[in-house]
Amino acid sequence: MNPTILVTGGAGYIGAHACVTLIAAGFTPLVLDNLCNSSAESLRRVGRITGVEPRLIVADIRDAQALDALFAAQPVAAVMHFAGLKAVGESTRDPLRYHDNNVAGSIGLLQAMQRAAVRTLIFSSSATVYGEPGFEQFREDMRCDPVNPYGRGKWMIEQMLGDLAASEAGWRIAALRYFNPVGAHASGLIGEDPRGAPDNLMPAITQVAVGRLPKLRVFGGDWPTPDGSGVRDYIHVMDLAEGHVAALRHLLAHDPTLLTLNLGSGHGISVLQMLRAFEQVLGRALPCEIVARRPGDIAAYWADPTLAANVLGWRTQRDLHAMCRDAWRWQQANPRGYASA
Repeated sequence: MNPTILVTGGAGYIGAHACVTLIAAGFTPLVLDNLCNSSAESLRRVGRITGVEPRLIVADIRDAQALDALFAAQPVAAVMHFAGLKAVGESTRDPLRYHDNNVAGSIGLLQAMQRAAVRTLIFSSSATVYGEPGFEQFREDMRCDPVNPYGRGKWMIEQMLGDLAASEAGWRIAALRYFNPVGAHASGLIGEDPRGAPDNLMPAITQVAVGRLPKLRVFGGDWPTPDGSGVRDYIHVMDLAEGHVAALRHLLAHDPTLLTLNLGSGHGISVLQMLRAFEQVLGRALPCEIVARRPGDIAAYWADPTLAANVLGWRTQRDLHAMCRDAWRWQQANPRGYASA
């Protein structure tokens, strides 16, 4: 039988793409999701792509009874933990909600894993843990000083994972620090479908292109960057998902360990460069407006992905054109996201 991997938040953007890659790699994803910011339709679409629709358990990671029942019902080889709120701007407006969901939720999940003796975990962390340490290229050994509640929550969880691994033998943990996931599966069947106004760049661009938004708002035109817009390391979501499978294979094949790895492309792209690249795919210009900077943002950063390449043999494969092309294919086929079905 294929090993079962519990995927928390597996009906969300990154989680659904991870389910596709898990199935392709011979694993059986079991999804736990409260659907607060996702749709069960994504998993039906995963079934259309792969021929295997992941089983969905609708529950919250803070529900200890639901977690215990899940672990008691079937053997779980490992957990991929994606469940969490993820909008930087929203976290500055409602930090308690973020810490309750992300930090307290992760504590509850780890306690349930302890009770079930499941000690292999891949944690969805973030490049926001670095903050603004004075360098544009982030390495895993750099000092972390996150500047917003979302990043501070991720950093708290990483520290907690380190404490756990040091206190109890047998844990295999990989904390994967994402940079900026964009794009969609090449089929156009699954993609990014934010609830409400999009907080991230690519869905904002695609929603302008499809007519759901009147114009793109660019947060800050006076950053100390070549064109004044913020610079980020954008990574295709399928490259990111494949990085998770590489991390899972590594953990299952090695002695207990604690890994912290960047998953990024290794180079920065500005907001305006991303917009122009998308316009080339689209074949027309999009309206945009430069507005004030957002609280919690920083000017520029990108990954040093050397460690992930050395440890996992993983590196990004898809370029900026593919990111824009696949994101547009998804949005064009699903103008209102999964509600279009």
